[in-house]
Amino acid sequence: MFVVMISFDDIPEIYIVKNVTDLRKEIDGYASIVQDALFIFCNKHRNKIKCMYWDGNGFWLLYKRLEKVRFQFPIRDDGIATITKQQLRWLLEGLRMEQKKTFENKLYKYA
Repeated sequence: MFVVMISFDDIPEIYIVKNVTDLRKEIDGYASIVQDALFIFCNKHRNKIKCMYWDGNGFWLLYKRLEKVRFQFPIRDDGIATITKQQLRWLLEGLRMEQKKTFENKLYKYA
């Protein structure tokens, strides 16, 4: 069995489509908007996501369906937003992408 893994670290840009997307479309339905970046789509119930990526010679389609919980997907308005790789990890782990608080970086001066 031959398995190829996609590394999110190699992807230059990650975009999230912030409105509900009909996930019944096949790759060809979304191929016209996906170029040189990872695009993330979510359904109305926020229990399914599709991630599409063009790697230069073909499309990757990553699909995840949750059984009992929902993705913390930011469905607010129309449009597409850029997100970071960390925000993508948070989304796939079931966390909110907008973290309110992180550790504060402190610089100490030593005499």
